[in-house]
Amino acid sequence: MYLTKLKEITQSEIKIPIFDVVISVPGWFTDIQRRAILDAAEIAGLNPLRLLNDTTAAALGYGITKTLPEDKPRHVVFCNIGHSTYSVSVVAYVKGQLTVKGTAFDRHFGGRNFDQVIVDHLAAEFKEKKKIDVYSNNKALLRLRTAAEKLKKVLSANPQAPINIESIMNDIDVSSIVTRSDFEEWAKDTLDRIENPLKEALEQSGLTIADIDAIEMIGGSTRIPIIKDRISKFFGKDVSTTLNQDEAVARGCAFQCAMLSPVFKVRELRVHDITSYPIKITWLSTPEDDDTEIVVFDRGNGIPSTKALTFYRKEPFDLEARYANPATLPTGINPWIGRYSVKNVEPTPTGEPAQVKVKTKLNIHGVMAVESAYLVEEKVEEVPVAETGPAPMDTDDKSGAAPAAAPAEPVKTKKVKKLVRKGDLPVSIGTTSLDKTILNQFREGENEMASTDRLIADTEERKNALEEYVYDTRSKMELQFTEFVDSATRKSFVAQLNEAEDWLYGDGEDALKSAYVIKLDELKKVGVPIAERYRDAEERPRAEKLLRESMQQFQSNALSSEERFAHISVDDKQQVVDQCDKARRWLDEHLAKQENVPKTETPLVWAKDILKQREDLVHFCSPLLSKPKPAPKPAEAPKPEEKSEEKSEEKPEDKKEEKKDEEKAEMDID
Repeated sequence: MYLTKLKEITQSEIKIPIFDVVISVPGWFTDIQRRAILDAAEIAGLNPLRLLNDTTAAALGYGITKTLPEDKPRHVVFCNIGHSTYSVSVVAYVKGQLTVKGTAFDRHFGGRNFDQVIVDHLAAEFKEKKKIDVYSNNKALLRLRTAAEKLKKVLSANPQAPINIESIMNDIDVSSIVTRSDFEEWAKDTLDRIENPLKEALEQSGLTIADIDAIEMIGGSTRIPIIKDRISKFFGKDVSTTLNQDEAVARGCAFQCAMLSPVFKVRELRVHDITSYPIKITWLSTPEDDDTEIVVFDRGNGIPSTKALTFYRKEPFDLEARYANPATLPTGINPWIGRYSVKNVEPTPTGEPAQVKVKTKLNIHGVMAVESAYLVEEKVEEVPVAETGPAPMDTDDKSGAAPAAAPAEPVKTKKVKKLVRKGDLPVSIGTTSLDKTILNQFREGENEMASTDRLIADTEERKNALEEYVYDTRSKMELQFTEFVDSATRKSFVAQLNEAEDWLYGDGEDALKSAYVIKLDELKKVGVPIAERYRDAEERPRAEKLLRESMQQFQSNALSSEERFAHISVDDKQQVVDQCDKARRWLDEHLAKQENVPKTETPLVWAKDILKQREDLVHFCSPLLSKPKPAPKPAEAPKPEEKSEEKSEEKPEDKKEEKKDEEKAEMDID
């Protein structure tokens, strides 16, 4: 139901269906816990693309916006301290990828530990001063815990803060003043738990404090100043809070989801995570094997990764996966992961054990799986051997004769053994994941519960609508609606409203949705016509005013002598005047008839009818009065023949002068 509710909230916000998701989990989650999350997501109708460790998600959100080095990695420590858990990851960044180098956890350390410190000291103080034992009263203890959490938050920003609780128990009020230094002194033993995960993560990463470039703090409890101081002193450098402490993990998951989706194009940043617990495979002892177990995925093994195991068997056999070090698992977690039965194994034709390859995988979710099993056959093949001796030297033949052909030598070969995949073997798998049949049953149950929730919400909405209508309409019957309903109808309708109210708080308290709908429809049959008459009486004068203003404006423009209407034809102007007169006659006639209609009866003319008349008038008159002016006629250009004739005309005297000038020029040259 939790994932289903988150899905509904998200869908209501973004207005599209949700299917593909990336879900964050604590890095210390085991195989059974991760499988439970995957099953829950499937029941909720979601497709989990990846289960991402919370600190890894924060690291992804951090790295995708940074300019990363190409050669020397940048090492960043992520400390996530929430309400109840504490996680540390050491991450190495290079361009295009992030690699988790080490992780460590304290599964029972967080903000609630500091709340408990305050509760313990204040309870002791109140016991001494007021002679009351808060721990003997659950309600009082809950109120004290709530006040302690609020006090812790105030002390994160102020040097001291008061705490006041009225009538905490036995009608006794309590109050006190707590300083930040007092709080830090009380939490001294709790604060000592901060360093162990830091040391463990550094040790697993193989790095030293000097190799760390930055420390990023996320999680609500990292706002406590003394926590930041302790971590800063451990590394010898200031801590950073560039990430949103509450939303960093969700942001990283969103980026990962976009990367895995074909719809979005996101900056490439490959994520290489690691597993937190070693996983081993065990089997029954056989004459062919000296051992009965092997660690296939050690702590710090990359996610995802694949390994192949080789077995020599004459018959079907079983494998069992479990955690190699159960003491490191969360309390109450079974180290058993799964059982895998390899079928159809038979000896070779010579009676020897068959060679079987079993392919195991730690998938993208951090879940262990056996992907396949197959037979391998060893074949001997002859392959040519390349000549490794010196090549013959070239010699100059002065006679130019071709050298004699060397006798052909046989190609040298050697026998090589090769492994050939012969055929797949069926594998029966048993894990902590739910069976498909059970998943389908749970999915149906989830859908039924979701439908029930929607029905309850709709029913409550209809009930509220009925209640609101009763109160609103009853008050208006005595005020606004008085003139628009006769006394007999008003009396009977008010009685009907009162009856509906009594039914709501009596037999109708837990009625069906349909009952509320029917009841509301019955009331609206009487109430809606009254409300419509009231609204129409309010809107009719405004509609009349708008129509008269439009008629006056159009008629004035049609009869105007202004230049902007001078190009409008007389016929068009007359049509506008006639249409305005027609609308005026219609309005005056209908309003005169309406004057004789009582307000308690249905109007002869509604405000919407008057507005429709105005709309028709505007559609008719506007095109006629907004015609553009005709374009002016262009001036006539001179004809081409006349121009050419003018150019060709020359005076005879001009020709004679040109001839004399030419003769004079010739004489000067001679």
